[in-house]
Amino acid sequence: MMQSSVARAEAMLGDDGLYHQPWFLQSFLDLREDLETAASNRKRLAVMWELRGCPYCRETHLVNFADPAIAGYIRDNFEVLQLNLIGSRKVVDFDGTELAERDLAQKYGIRFTPTFQFFPATADGIGGKEPAAREVARAPGYLKPQHFLAMFHFVREEGYRRGSFRDFLEHPKG
Repeated sequence: MMQSSVARAEAMLGDDGLYHQPWFLQSFLDLREDLETAASNRKRLAVMWELRGCPYCRETHLVNFADPAIAGYIRDNFEVLQLNLIGSRKVVDFDGTELAERDLAQKYGIRFTPTFQFFPATADGIGGKEPAAREVARAPGYLKPQHFLAMFHFVREEGYRRGSFRDFLEHPKG
């Protein structure tokens, strides 16, 4: 029980109104560079879209990420880049265009928070694809801890190559 309270204390509410994890990716906001960094560390890139005041974003931080098994698995296997659905920081997309966070969210059709976008293991050819085709998986909205962790396993184990997330949940090793 003590571990959970320690993990829970890691989430810090920032001046921007978003909760932050100390292990989130510190980025220059260049998605291609972030994907290449993740790949060189043998990790996958996940983008977490959030919004100030979002109760399900808070729940993701204070429940899901507070579980040491979940946080540990994600830290070991993913670089997580946190972006603000209505933010104004400039982000360089895979195709080289620079957009404010809110415009990037619109480009990718991000409508709910939290939303997690997952990208391929390498940046090869990603910039030439349409935005929706760049993702290998997406988790729009809050997922309870068990399904949240399963989504990260789905991406890490490339379950998307065999079928849908629902298929993966029904037959995790099939």
